[in-house]
Amino acid sequence: MPRATPGKLYLLQLSTVSVPLGAGRTMEMVNVCYLVETTDEKHILIDTGMVPDQRPADAPPAQNEINVIEHLATLGIRPNDITTVVCTHFDVDHAGYHDAFTRAEFVVQREHYELARSGHLRYAAARAHWDHPLLRYRPIDGDAEILPGLTLLETSGHAPGHQSVLVRLPKSGPVLLAIDAVMMQRLFTLDRKAWPNDDNEEQLLASTQKLLDLVAREDIPLVIFGHDGHQWQTLKKSPEYYD
Repeated sequence: MPRATPGKLYLLQLSTVSVPLGAGRTMEMVNVCYLVETTDEKHILIDTGMVPDQRPADAPPAQNEINVIEHLATLGIRPNDITTVVCTHFDVDHAGYHDAFTRAEFVVQREHYELARSGHLRYAAARAHWDHPLLRYRPIDGDAEILPGLTLLETSGHAPGHQSVLVRLPKSGPVLLAIDAVMMQRLFTLDRKAWPNDDNEEQLLASTQKLLDLVAREDIPLVIFGHDGHQWQTLKKSPEYYD
């Protein structure tokens, strides 16, 4: 029997935030996660978003909030239907609902998991959710294909052991989810600089180069950037999907 492969990719837009830049300018950012439905109708979730009560006090107000559980419900999917959760990293806006998916296996880079478990303050805000005692983790080291057509890419820089995701779809072809390795489309260049919430500029540039090389080598037609509100206005969002 042929092994299951990705069949559909859903983009779940959880909220929108207008970030002031000064001089009356703003930057539209989105908080998101993703759902892969395989050809044997299994469901793989990539990140889980942020619970509202963990939003930093100084953060701009979020608009159009729909949490991941509500998104899944519109597709007829319950938390217990999720078989795998890909953890790109444990920042509060990516790991807030992990504890809702206790039936799933969680896949994370070993470096990131061990750093977070050591008590690193950056990941403490969401720890009650990503370090819940009922959750089962599978640590991996470096790039890994977790099923045919779904590859996790180690892209440190924003955070140690951060992961991006390559999804190969039957009609749309390969789709690269850059996640926070490249948050905004305009940052997909080696001329970029680290932002204050990036961990290591040298690693960030190396990961950017890695993803640029991948796009060129495999002629990837669609790269989705982790928080780019302008790009997300142009994309198919759940309940629509890429297939």
